[in-house]
Amino acid sequence: MMIRDLVMQNRTYRRFHQEVAVEQQMLREIVDLARLSASAANLQPLKYILSCEPQKNALIFPHLGWAGYLKDWPGPCEGERPSAYIIILGDTQISQSIGCDHGIAAQSILLGATEKGLGGCMIGTVQRQKLREALDIPSHYEILLVLALGKPKEQVVIETLDAAGDIKYWRDSDGKHHVPKRGLDDIILH
Repeated sequence: MMIRDLVMQNRTYRRFHQEVAVEQQMLREIVDLARLSASAANLQPLKYILSCEPQKNALIFPHLGWAGYLKDWPGPCEGERPSAYIIILGDTQISQSIGCDHGIAAQSILLGATEKGLGGCMIGTVQRQKLREALDIPSHYEILLVLALGKPKEQVVIETLDAAGDIKYWRDSDGKHHVPKRGLDDIILH
């Protein structure tokens, strides 16, 4: 698969076939892609919590925000929730400043997941203290991102940004998720 195709398929999915399991070994394989990715000053301060068991997933789910632009949608219902999560942590005993390492790692993980037929969502809206307590995460680990993963149960399409410039994603009456994107000439300065 060409990298452009992989990037185009790597959309933000928020509804999944919850009954389709994601195995621990697959999570390990895609986290290994993050491990091999760039890290500022090669400090490698990121750590990961893997979850693919329904009981552990149930501890994570209530502490996540799902789609800020979809005001009437509280998040995926039972049966459409992720089959797995990867929580990206910054080990403050290694470095106080994580920089953009977690963004690089998250993209590597999601591209790997896409290549394996999965989809995911980077979630930054996290009730961090509640999640820390639910999973008993030691205080020297900063909770950076949560990646929700599973077999996608929705179609996500890229739209051309309209003349009004509205960047808000939306769902049509068939449940198809539309994501407006700026044009290439709109983002390259001359």
